[in-house]
Amino acid sequence: MLDAVLSITVLAAILLVAGAYFMWRRTGNVKNALLMVVLAAIALMNVAVWTVPDAGGSAPLDKLEQGTR
Repeated sequence: MLDAVLSITVLAAILLVAGAYFMWRRTGNVKNALLMVVLAAIALMNVAVWTVPDAGGSAPLDKLEQGTR
């Protein structure tokens, strides 16, 4: 289930960046476009926190799937 949530988060981040580009090109509203890009970066960082392995070689997502802390 968490895999689906992480996948949807990555897709949302991609759509946010695309939407920010189109908003910037059509309206010239830099502030809102930049905020959308920042939100996409935060979402991708959250996905990275769950999936990137630590120094021991195990990711928090793997630990959660195994049922250990």
